[in-house]
Amino acid sequence: MDAQELLKRYAAGERDFSNVNLVHACLTNANLVGTHLNGAHLIEADLRGADLAAAHLSQAKLNQVSLADANMIEVCLMSAELIDVDLSGANLTDANLSGADLSGVKLGGANLNGANLSHADLSHADLRGADLSGANLKEAKLGGADLDGAYLENADLSGADIEAANMRRTGWVEANEPECTIG
Repeated sequence: MDAQELLKRYAAGERDFSNVNLVHACLTNANLVGTHLNGAHLIEADLRGADLAAAHLSQAKLNQVSLADANMIEVCLMSAELIDVDLSGANLTDANLSGADLSGVKLGGANLNGANLSHADLSHADLRGADLSGANLKEAKLGGADLDGAYLENADLSGADIEAANMRRTGWVEANEPECTIG
């Protein structure tokens, strides 16, 4: 299946595209609200500005994908691979990214308000200026991450590893950070 066929089938009402292979697909500004892409391979796809609100991408492989400025409110990315993905400026409000591999991801200026990032690997992630207010970062790996200017009001960092993370100008208002590892 290619990107055009997926969009055509989506327009006809189909929503389940689990395990589809769309490597290098161009889906810029695509409307994929509520789509099921569990286990899909979208490596190096271009999804800039796409609307993936309430989409299901559990265990999907999205390595090196461009999702800059994408609308991903309430998206489910549990245990997904998002290595070196560009999510800068994306709206991930209330997204479920628990257990996801987000190492090296670009989340600068992204909205992660209320997102579940528990047990996620955010090693060396760019989170500069990201809104992580109310986010669940329990047991998250943030080693070497850049959180300069990130907003963490009411975030839960219990057991998080933030060794060697850049925490300059970070807003910690009422953040829960007991027992986290700080280097």
